[in-house]
Amino acid sequence: MDASAFVGVDVGSASVRAGVFDRAGTELAFAVRPIRQFNPRADVFEQSSTDIWAQTGAAVRAAIDQAGLSPQSIGGIGFDATCSLVAVGADGAPVSVAEDADPQRDIVMWMDHRAVVEAAEINATHDPALAYVGGEVSVEMELPKILWLRRHFPERHAAVRRYFDLADYMVWRATGADVASVCTLTCKWNYLAHEQRFSASLLDAVGLGDLPRLVPAEVRQLGSAAGRLGPQAATALGLQVGTVVATGIIDAHSGSVALLGAAPDGGLAIISGTSCCHLVVSRRPIMVPGVWGPYFGAMLPGWWLNEGGQSAAGALIDWTLRQHDAWPALQAAATEAGRSVYEIANDWVAALQARESEPTRHLHVLADHHGNRSPRADPLARGIVAGLTLEHGPDALARHYLATVQALAYGTRHIIDSLNAAGHRITRVVMTGGGTRNALLLREHADVTGCDLHLGSEEQAVTLGAAILAATASGAFADLPSATASMAHVGGTIHADPARRAFHDAKYAVYLALYDDWCRYRRMMDATN
Repeated sequence: MDASAFVGVDVGSASVRAGVFDRAGTELAFAVRPIRQFNPRADVFEQSSTDIWAQTGAAVRAAIDQAGLSPQSIGGIGFDATCSLVAVGADGAPVSVAEDADPQRDIVMWMDHRAVVEAAEINATHDPALAYVGGEVSVEMELPKILWLRRHFPERHAAVRRYFDLADYMVWRATGADVASVCTLTCKWNYLAHEQRFSASLLDAVGLGDLPRLVPAEVRQLGSAAGRLGPQAATALGLQVGTVVATGIIDAHSGSVALLGAAPDGGLAIISGTSCCHLVVSRRPIMVPGVWGPYFGAMLPGWWLNEGGQSAAGALIDWTLRQHDAWPALQAAATEAGRSVYEIANDWVAALQARESEPTRHLHVLADHHGNRSPRADPLARGIVAGLTLEHGPDALARHYLATVQALAYGTRHIIDSLNAAGHRITRVVMTGGGTRNALLLREHADVTGCDLHLGSEEQAVTLGAAILAATASGAFADLPSATASMAHVGGTIHADPARRAFHDAKYAVYLALYDDWCRYRRMMDATN
């Protein structure tokens, strides 16, 4: 084929990112467009597919223009997205998922926690299929959300002709192809890919027996072509009609394809952003309590996937900084210096550490402010801060910020410990995502886990992963491993400091104990009901 470049589109929580990459994985252009979030009340998060598609078109057109390429030179396009639920009605019209029936809000976001009761009901079935999702569905998955919609808005549920995972929606919008990805359906819909079926007993037990007719009947493997761009989509994206469109993939999994696709054995991929995902593959299925999976073929064909994660990572850091009394001073210092608030906060941490070797020795954070995704699998978990004083100002912000970053690293260590205890043998850790731009977060993750952190050479590895899928689907490469070997490359390394091991071992023990404390407090209050 004559195509010289491929487009990857990454639909995140707050923006759409479009990258253009050549066959060697070199980034030729990159464009970002914001997308809207609706947060009408606590734990409810919604988006608009109309807004996302419009911003996707703007981002792709901008990237193509920036690269100076003709549409004919693009060999394929791939889409990754957050694992959010899109409700589509007759003739492709959006179906509102909003409590106030706002018609533009047709997406229940991944981080929406409205369906806690429904998730508990699904888990109470103890269906054997739940063994392939770490023992319990998460409130962030699609079955609880659909059950919630059916229960609260039955007339809207009845109007739905297709429920799509967001990545599959993007592919459908681009091609009109009624297909689903093995990645999305297996990881978020309790589809048993190794048996190519849903569990009828699970669906019937919770009143969702009609679900199979509401999702695409055809499930395609990663690296395959889902279809080709239709005329309207080609115009919207600024590409040629007939351009190959790859089967969709979840955003974290796309980044992991780029990080691990060429050499998956023993590797753990960490995708650090608003939330944090930890992905590892194996040749045999490994059951890890509280960790999603094992999923067959959901990241790399022929491999089983386990997926851990933290529901709030970058979001928790942002929340922590914004809540502090020194936030205005931090903003002002960043504006004056022309730097990010994270860079200034890291300078404040360094200044504090110059005076105190370990400033968080007696300040501890449990990072479960938005529940615990894994390995606790507890959506009702909550954050804790222990060791507060009357300190205020830059030192207080730096101390609390550092303790929060460390708490996220302890969460990663807990996930790694759980994976290894179940039978994985993690020998290297590779990280990508927005968190890799934070030197403090990288250092603390290396020191806390005792693992050197390897970075991909391409900062936008998630977008690159989508482009790798496009290149494979177009026929430019024989398979995903060969595409990844050509397009993804190793970057820098953050080395762990063994001198801090004893300190972090002690704080990690406190971190684990804080969750036990929270559970005890919850039981005490629940007893009053």
